[in-house]
Amino acid sequence: MTVKAKKHLGQHFLTDEGIAQKIADTLTLNGYKSVLEIGPGMGVLTKYLLKKELTTYVIEIDTESVDYLKANFLNLAPRVIEKDFLKYDLNEIFKGESFAIIGNFPYNISTQIVFKMLEMRNQIPEFSGMFQKEVAQRICSKEGSKVYGILSVLTQAFYNAEYLFTVPPSVFNPPPKVDSGVLRLTRKENYTLPCDEALLFKVVKTAFQQRRKTLRNSLKTFNLSESLREDVIFDKRPEQLSVQQFILLTQKIEKDI
Repeated sequence: MTVKAKKHLGQHFLTDEGIAQKIADTLTLNGYKSVLEIGPGMGVLTKYLLKKELTTYVIEIDTESVDYLKANFLNLAPRVIEKDFLKYDLNEIFKGESFAIIGNFPYNISTQIVFKMLEMRNQIPEFSGMFQKEVAQRICSKEGSKVYGILSVLTQAFYNAEYLFTVPPSVFNPPPKVDSGVLRLTRKENYTLPCDEALLFKVVKTAFQQRRKTLRNSLKTFNLSESLREDVIFDKRPEQLSVQQFILLTQKIEKDI
């Protein structure tokens, strides 16, 4: 039995064992005893996770893949979760414990996966996996880059981001139209920010919605005082600000509101 890739689920099954092992080996095993794989399909990555000193869970929305996994990985069967990752409360399983996330992520929901991971950052010391190459590069990019944006700033506020390697379309069935990129995010030792974290999210998202404008123009809706708006930081465009400068900007706005 094999599983047919479903377009509406954004499925592209990895067929290269060497790359599957390389992705599994991106996990450092530091700070957690369990790992959750998102979208395991037919388990090409799963089988390498099961060899590690970890408790492996998988979450899969595709019924056909779930049946395949339960039939072919008998030890894993009780830990196959047939749910939508974006809608499921993961603490039904993890109960507040730390765990890592890994996967060959469906391109159509990959950014939403990152945002959900950020919401659960207290429990996720490590996150690695495969994205569309451009998305992986964006998450890891630094200020001054054309692709630096909301995902880059908010992820790097809490995690160190490393772009690890590129994967060609030829190792998938069906092959996607673009290259893929594998990254690893390792949570910073001190990931509690010295500013209102919810306000930081709001500032970053609002600033990048008009990324070509200076912050003085893009942050008008915050109704800031004239004296703050004269601060030189407001002469910059969002892509010119480092993560630290965004935190500093948020602190200034917090005092002003």
